[in-house]
Amino acid sequence: MAEPCRPTTGGTSRARRAQGERRDAVPGHASPARSERKAPGSPGHGTVRRRARALVAAGVLLAAGGCAEPPPDTTSRDVKRTLDGRATAVLRHDEAGYLAVLDAKLRPAGRQEFANLADMPLRSWEYRLTGVRRSGDRATADAELRYRLDGYDSAPVTTARTLELAVRDGRWYVTGDRAGEGGAQQLWQQGDVRVVRGTRSLVLGTGGDLARLRRIAADADRAVPEVSAAWPGRWAGRVVVLVPDSLEAMGRLLGAPAEGYRGMAAVTTGSAERVIVNPEAYDTLSAFGRGLVLAHETTHVATRADTSPTTPMWLSEGFADWAAYRATPRPAAEAAPALHRAVRAGGAPIALPADADFRFGADAEGLGRAYEGAWLACELIAERHGDAALTDLYRAVPRQGLDDALREVLGTSRAAFTAEWRAYLRTRLA
Repeated sequence: MAEPCRPTTGGTSRARRAQGERRDAVPGHASPARSERKAPGSPGHGTVRRRARALVAAGVLLAAGGCAEPPPDTTSRDVKRTLDGRATAVLRHDEAGYLAVLDAKLRPAGRQEFANLADMPLRSWEYRLTGVRRSGDRATADAELRYRLDGYDSAPVTTARTLELAVRDGRWYVTGDRAGEGGAQQLWQQGDVRVVRGTRSLVLGTGGDLARLRRIAADADRAVPEVSAAWPGRWAGRVVVLVPDSLEAMGRLLGAPAEGYRGMAAVTTGSAERVIVNPEAYDTLSAFGRGLVLAHETTHVATRADTSPTTPMWLSEGFADWAAYRATPRPAAEAAPALHRAVRAGGAPIALPADADFRFGADAEGLGRAYEGAWLACELIAERHGDAALTDLYRAVPRQGLDDALREVLGTSRAAFTAEWRAYLRTRLA
């Protein structure tokens, strides 16, 4: 490898000195001051001329402060080639190709992971590099794993991965694969993925309880048309449900402490592309409760394209509960027990639930009041302005903000709506 360029001063004089030194160093060749010039055609004349040209060229290079260009760094390109090979092997169900890009120490785990993926209906699988850091014969690659499930994902699901690699004989091998910043463990990294296809759902689970997966698929199949009736907007009309085998495994899929989800029967991922079931809580629910939970979470999947950071939690969570209760109405006191207790005790809320009130890990009573108050706010809008006004408000908030959307869609202000909601709570729950 060429030495890096070093700027010099007095380049011309140094070049001349170097030229003289090189001439002196050539055996049988004295400097011009010590020997006569060879006549053209005389023995050795051509050799002297070629040497002189080489030395002149060297002198010009040194005079310019130049040096040989270093070879291009192909690390990113070569690492990408390794990851492309891995992706191709996944899609072709090529175990030998999948293992060929892994370091020998990683192959036993890689063989198991490849088997875990075998039944997943993958349409695409690719890695997009976001950064590569090399140190000697090792490299760390930050990448986005992008994959789609055939028939269910209209766009790739993206998760951050960090891969460790080592180079041998000019070829890179994967030595480690872990969740990247903002990423989480994937279901196939927790065990053999079993697949149950419903009429409107795809359920992927680990563990040996196939009957549980079939029950969840049936619940999801009933939830999808209920959600479509409540949400007339465009959505896929199908849902993917992930079922880990424990609460702890659920936390790893979400990249968060499991304890915060202990009371939750199911949640959607941050991008609202997947419903993740907490098997420990889900199995304790009645048939009605299971249907309510999956209808609520499926609503988040349906509305995700029209949900933004400006959508208040009371609207997104309240709408999901409204859609779930709409098909099977219940008395308000039964559907909102925590808020019912508060109103009867004279502790009716003075403001719509704040986003922080929906935080996982909050006290159960406060969390219940937040969800119940949100549901009743959406029920109020649908009852007094119509179902279409509620969906119009939901779509308008990301474009205009809540205050402008309330004025345009409902003809009211936030303060006036809050006062109307408080009166509605007392009427429905007192």
